Amino acid sequence: MKLEDLRKMVEGERPEEPAEGAARCTVVVGMGTCGIAAGAREVLAAIIDELEARGITDVIVTQCGCRGVCEREPLVMVTPRDGAEVVYADMTPERVREVVATHVVGGEAVEAYRLAEGS
Repeated sequence: MKLEDLRKMVEGERPEEPAEGAARCTVVVGMGTCGIAAGAREVLAAIIDELEARGITDVIVTQCGCRGVCEREPLVMVTPRDGAEVVYADMTPERVREVVATHVVGGEAVEAYRLAEGS
């Protein structure tokens, strides 16, 4: 999702996204009040910027509310099309760029930031 797509959402338009089955993965950012206070907006922007810079268009980027691990926010969940969800904790814009490069592009979870795996 591009920044202009987020702007369209604010204006009530629906951005074009890959169909769920066609996406290589889904990336979800925890945007509850705890996540926002910890920097989730900047993390979400960094994800979008990194995907756009790499020309990646087959990733669904979305957000969710609180996941109940407020002390480890911002949280980012990466779920590959054919794999288990990986929850990353204490994310920063720099760390999320590494997750995009290593996990989204390379297919390998980044152990240093992984909080949990599975459903």
